[in-house]
Amino acid sequence: MKTFINNGFTGLVAKKLSKILISSCLLGQPVRYDGQSKEIQNPALDRWLLEGRLVPVCPEVSGGLPVPRPAAEMEGFADEILIGNGFVKTADNEDVSRYFLYGAQHVLTLCRRENIRIAILKENSPSCGSAQVYDGSFSHTLISGAGITTTLLRQNGITIFNEFEIDKAAVYLAALSAC
Repeated sequence: MKTFINNGFTGLVAKKLSKILISSCLLGQPVRYDGQSKEIQNPALDRWLLEGRLVPVCPEVSGGLPVPRPAAEMEGFADEILIGNGFVKTADNEDVSRYFLYGAQHVLTLCRRENIRIAILKENSPSCGSAQVYDGSFSHTLISGAGITTTLLRQNGITIFNEFEIDKAAVYLAALSAC
């Protein structure tokens, strides 16, 4: 869908709509570790989908992990894992860090290619969490922190929201589109 703006000189010109990266599971795609989705309903998402703005991705699947797959948690913080000082492991102690790192890099490449500056990602995920992640003990304990993909995207200037912040994302996107 194209929108048009008055450029003040020659009349109306086409304005390209900003794309929004979104966790695939939030759109109902069964890509989570347990083969499920975490679909959310929101009028803004419906509008953005119709406008062709949403770019769905699952960093873990993009990194080469299957669906379903064993649950994984970070041992260390994402910024440390990104430089090789930590791990992402399953409950069986399998190091799956490389898949998370490959996935994060793939997502960053996608954002650069599509000029994406905003993302809505799944909270609590070792890839996509933006404020909380599991503590690495597989005891269902959440701690403050961000996932690997979220951290890499933030390091590269992409603004992250979670599924509970769709309204904030809409306000941010409106401001971004006004520029």
